[in-house]
Amino acid sequence: MKKSSIKFIILIAFIVTASLGLRWFGLTGYLNEEELKAVIENAGLWGPVVFMLIYLIAPSLMLPGLPITVIGGILFGPVWGTVYVIFSATGGATLAFLISRYMGREWVEAKLKSFGGTRLKELDAKVADQGWKVVAFTRLIPLFPFNFLNYAFGLTKIRLSHYVLASFIFMLPGAVAYVVFSSSLLDIFRGRISPTFIIGIVLVIAVSLIPIIYKRRKGHKHV
Repeated sequence: MKKSSIKFIILIAFIVTASLGLRWFGLTGYLNEEELKAVIENAGLWGPVVFMLIYLIAPSLMLPGLPITVIGGILFGPVWGTVYVIFSATGGATLAFLISRYMGREWVEAKLKSFGGTRLKELDAKVADQGWKVVAFTRLIPLFPFNFLNYAFGLTKIRLSHYVLASFIFMLPGAVAYVVFSSSLLDIFRGRISPTFIIGIVLVIAVSLIPIIYKRRKGHKHV
């Protein structure tokens, strides 16, 4: 068996094992907002570092980022919460991308050569040139699983710099919306509706409407 095939099998095994293993041992329970909050608060001054490390490894382990984002807003507020979330989320997406690129890209290239056709090669080249647009689209309009896409993009020929920059820019609206909203949740529990809560609600609604608007516009084009 070729080295590229072995690496690709290891990549698939890692993704499946990480996903099932965490659930088997009950470690996904730590994504419970109260559990996460307790872990980060107990870290004291190291709280931001612990938070970012958790967020950094979560995408590679196929763990959802939304609970971590919510905790970021609650613990660190709208400004620093957004900073910590967007940089760690981008870092986590990049880590998964690099794992996939190193472990699986050789296998994809070998398959493209073995097929002998030009259609798939042209598609691969197109992704290399315009892949950032695909990244931008999928980050802004989350029609596909976020963690799966991190690995999928690593198998393509897209440049790392394009992937990182597009991920950062187009994940930012969602990060801002959910962090600002979650940062005001404690006010709601205290029975007070703050301006931050209203702004957060508006931002979350706006971000949530993007896929709906896109689908409607796409539907009108086909009429």
